[in-house]
Amino acid sequence: MTIDETQQESRAFEADVAKLLNLIVHSVYSDRDVFIRELISNAADACEKLRYEAIANPALLDADPALRITILIDPDGKRLTVEDNGIGMSHDELIEALGTIAHSGTRAFMERIEAAQGGEGATLIGQFGVGFYSAFMVAQQVDVVSRRAGADDAWQWSSDGKGKFSVSPAPVESAPGRGTRVILHLMEDAASYLDRFTLERIVKAQSGHVPVPIAIVDKPGAEPSEVADGAALWAKPKSDISAEDYTDFYRSITGQFDEPALTIHFRAEGRHEYTALAYIPSSRPFDLYDPDRKGRIKLYVKRVFITDDAEILPRYLRFVRGLVDSADLPLNVSREMIQESPIFAAIRRGVTSRVLGDLEKAAENDAESYAKIWTNFGAVLKEGLYEDYERRDALYGLLRFKTTASGESWRSLKDYVASLKENQTAIYYLVGDDMARLEVSPHLEGFRARGVEVLLLADPVDSFWVAAAEFGGKPFKSVTQGAADLALIPVLDDKAAPAPETSEAVNNLIAFVKETLGEAVADVRPSDRLTDSAVCLVASELGPDRQLEKLLASAGRLKTAAKPVLEINPRHDMIVALAALNDDDSGFKQDAAHLLFDEARLLDGDRPTDAKLFSDRLARVLMRSLGGNKD
Repeated sequence: MTIDETQQESRAFEADVAKLLNLIVHSVYSDRDVFIRELISNAADACEKLRYEAIANPALLDADPALRITILIDPDGKRLTVEDNGIGMSHDELIEALGTIAHSGTRAFMERIEAAQGGEGATLIGQFGVGFYSAFMVAQQVDVVSRRAGADDAWQWSSDGKGKFSVSPAPVESAPGRGTRVILHLMEDAASYLDRFTLERIVKAQSGHVPVPIAIVDKPGAEPSEVADGAALWAKPKSDISAEDYTDFYRSITGQFDEPALTIHFRAEGRHEYTALAYIPSSRPFDLYDPDRKGRIKLYVKRVFITDDAEILPRYLRFVRGLVDSADLPLNVSREMIQESPIFAAIRRGVTSRVLGDLEKAAENDAESYAKIWTNFGAVLKEGLYEDYERRDALYGLLRFKTTASGESWRSLKDYVASLKENQTAIYYLVGDDMARLEVSPHLEGFRARGVEVLLLADPVDSFWVAAAEFGGKPFKSVTQGAADLALIPVLDDKAAPAPETSEAVNNLIAFVKETLGEAVADVRPSDRLTDSAVCLVASELGPDRQLEKLLASAGRLKTAAKPVLEINPRHDMIVALAALNDDDSGFKQDAAHLLFDEARLLDGDRPTDAKLFSDRLARVLMRSLGGNKD
């Protein structure tokens, strides 16, 4: 093909693409086969987009109605070509599609690769692929010739993957009549991809279920030989589909090489007819918490591709991948109007209920497998507890927790309620940002002494959904908020039993500490939740939990933080000793009062209120303990 160099324009890749290409060119890959899957996936998408545009403009398909993907082998020229007769690309679309990165998830993917040590980066490439740019794993140069359906002109995009690409008019007579031709000039060590049987094996394994027929031409001038018939997997009876078929299709539509943790395939009949095929991945997407991440459910109508990111599932199920094919939705309206139709709303309800139902079955029947799903996606599922009140009861059944009684295993709310202690009136929880710190929190001491189980919640979302939660007739109550209400629950060990009442000396000390701290605290009171520690901070009965208050403050949504309550363990040896001091030790007692408050802040994950004053007070106390000046 001859290109007019006078009309050739040269451009630099976007910075993110250049970085990605550098990773590809200068790395060693564990599985370069991924490039075939990626190029076929792009070709299939192009064919599906043409099907959709042809609804409004049938003339686009008239000249060549049979959509197909063809892989051409040229052993002598050391070229491999993947060609489709799909929608094609214009000049501007070539630059946009092949010169920039459209999805933020790819940036997160690159950051993970850059951070990976040793061979992990190669494994990640093999697992997730990098779209069109994966061609540079095996090609020293890539040419893309494309003609937009319905257009007269054709364009060629070329690059060696080293920072720049060029775009030029392509000779019309040698360009495809419609669609895209990707020509790979293979590296010396990629010659195995010129072997027909190697290609056929890879195509069948990775892309055998794309909804477009795939053929291989094993040398120039030879007849094409079909290797995949383009039959839609989701339209087949479940009895005709093997586990390997489901896995291959999962990999082809997700771009991942992990195994699906759960496959959900069903056909809805009755008032609305549709087929859904959904997968729960076994690994967490890099952009799972990206605020701009959309759902990844493809929408088809009568096997006509409509969109890649239909909002079929709520945001808290955004990790689910798959597709829905409807027999009822209209084809002659825009994608936006389709998603606003009552039929689409009914499909959303049906698919969401089925996914939640199958997750519940997995949780009940295969606890070990479900534990892996929960570990990956539990924090996202919990978003539904405050986003989707209608399905809160169904979501409660999916929740799993680490607790003070669970050890390494997970506990359900059903398990928790079945283990309630006599006179226990609430489901107790402790929220924080570090599981290790939660496990040693002083707030748990009184609960442990009574054998009362406490949920340990370390996800940021936990601070929000528990605020108005209730299960089995029991409200959720934070162990860091209000009074502990433990007096009616007997202790397991008499040594941990609270004294009948606080001594007068300790009461006087508590009053002294309250007066000394002044406006820094809302109150100072004796504690029935502490057994080993001297002090802790709790929130008042009204207002937010301590952790929720911190999150709101850090997000700028809380102008004034509530003053905490300082609880003092009246049975602690240090407190008893401080209470026994004479009035002439008031200076030392003032230092001790402030240090007790700072100790409680440290135990709560905060800093002392004033680092300099904290240091000075600590120095004076240490000097006293060493026999120095008491002042």
